[in-house]
Amino acid sequence: MLISGVESTEAILLRKRKFSDTSLIVSWCTESFGCVQTVAKGARRAKSPFAGKLDLFFEAEISIVHSRKSDLHTLTEVVVKNPFPGIRTNYLRTQTAAYFVELIEICTERDHREPELFGLLRRAFAYLDANHPTPRAAAHFETELARIAGVHDTKKLNADPAFALGNLFGRLPLSRTPLLKTLAAEAKDRSK
Repeated sequence: MLISGVESTEAILLRKRKFSDTSLIVSWCTESFGCVQTVAKGARRAKSPFAGKLDLFFEAEISIVHSRKSDLHTLTEVVVKNPFPGIRTNYLRTQTAAYFVELIEICTERDHREPELFGLLRRAFAYLDANHPTPRAAAHFETELARIAGVHDTKKLNADPAFALGNLFGRLPLSRTPLLKTLAAEAKDRSK
């Protein structure tokens, strides 16, 4: 939606970091613009309009003004839609969500619109919000991401989607191996 230079979209907060004494750089996976970076001016001030609205994995309706000079856009408004609180109830859920974010950051170009990617992340976070992560859930996310990236043919079941993503983008997150080991151990313990 475009209103006097301000555009709105559904988004999920991927990462945030300090930009200045008062501002943050916030990375989002959006429905309309792909993965974007925004500057949240004044977000570190005590009375900021962004207070309590910029936390990892939050789904929100955001309004931004696109920069003509760089890929760092200006965040003007955030309305939290779903904080996915269940993700924070368990370290393994948080670790799995962080892995999904890392994988998306590796496998996407900034400002490249891919609404299917946003839908995948939203479904994954909804799953983690309500369920304990499993090796199957992680594999499903990798498979769907590989399909969206165009490097995995679901008809060829013998192909490894994570391997295809790693080949295409040059690497996979370092957190993948320890996460998969922990998920496998947890699944084994739960089956006892």
